[in-house]
Amino acid sequence: MRAPPRLYALVAAAVLSVAGTALVSTATATAATASAASGPTTTASAATTSAASAPAVTVPNAAPPKLRASGNKLVDENGATRRLLGVNRSGGEFMCVQGRGIFDGPVDDAAVKAIADWKVNAVRIPLNEECWLGLSHINAAYGGANYIAAVKALVARLEARGITPIVELHWSHGRYTGGDSHCADTEYATCQKPVPDAQYTPAFWTSVAQTFKGDQAVVFDLFNEPFPDRATSDLTAAWTCWRDGGSCPGIDFQVAGMQTLLNAVRATGARNLVLIPGVAYSNDLRQWLTYKPNDPAGNLAAAWHTYNFNTCSSESCFNEQLAPVIAQVPFVAGEIGENTCSHGYVDRVMAWLDAKGASYLGWTWNTWDCSSGPSLISDYNGTPTNYGVGLRDHLKGMQ
Repeated sequence: MRAPPRLYALVAAAVLSVAGTALVSTATATAATASAASGPTTTASAATTSAASAPAVTVPNAAPPKLRASGNKLVDENGATRRLLGVNRSGGEFMCVQGRGIFDGPVDDAAVKAIADWKVNAVRIPLNEECWLGLSHINAAYGGANYIAAVKALVARLEARGITPIVELHWSHGRYTGGDSHCADTEYATCQKPVPDAQYTPAFWTSVAQTFKGDQAVVFDLFNEPFPDRATSDLTAAWTCWRDGGSCPGIDFQVAGMQTLLNAVRATGARNLVLIPGVAYSNDLRQWLTYKPNDPAGNLAAAWHTYNFNTCSSESCFNEQLAPVIAQVPFVAGEIGENTCSHGYVDRVMAWLDAKGASYLGWTWNTWDCSSGPSLISDYNGTPTNYGVGLRDHLKGMQ
């Protein structure tokens, strides 16, 4: 999800110093969340967590599977077909760069148990590359080793509950002033950028892969929602940029393409499942098979995002654009949602994806306004909003 451009200006205006000093923001977390093509405004809760979170708690849940692609399905180490069904847990992408913490709201074991109680088997964790890498303008309390430790602790708590962690790059570096620019006045990772940057994103994925390569239960989602097609009207150039990077039309910085990021992951020896999104804020996968990166590990899945306000939001579009992809590779709808404070749209999406044996995760397990987030819960005990009740009841009904 992404917020309207004016909200990112609030974050940029709150940068009090540059390299060598902490980046502090007084902006609200409404600047923090969004990702879809016309993403709504969000308001985050005031609760935060520190890097010194409680250790993972061992509970009698089966460990999450070591997933791999097999044809167009995800399978575990025993060859059994698996699906990723769950939620997003936003916060790690924006709190740190705003100098306000690491996660938005609690991520202790009680909070993870509340997620598990919805019969969730996967949680997607949005991250910020500048915070992970500990760049000099990030408050050290929320960046570098402290940030990494907090992410690792959350991953461990999820796994202790039998939940698959999906670590995902949400906000990245690079000054972008083209179409759909959200923070044109700064290069910092204070908003969503159209493509990964060559300066820091490969290093981010090298470090993340080195951190988790010994744990193949962790899934890697390379980049939240690419939109190089908003920087140029040439779709061939946009998809080429998406895969190959370099100097791309309409992009102000050198780009790291999906192939480069995948190479960075595999060069560490990591064979974890990798999710690769499409363009148009991950809503358009029509050329995904044509431009699919080469993976020596053969462990890729296509990632798609959908909201009721996206271009591809009808079953006829799903059948035309998505079905050919689903027929060939594993398919994960990393974000599904709607801004209606109801669940009619996600009900339709889940029904369609269920029929295809595909995976999906609701946006988002945060206590914001369901009409502008959209938010699944009204408190961290797991009380659903009028929107969230649709996902909760559907997941529980599948058990």
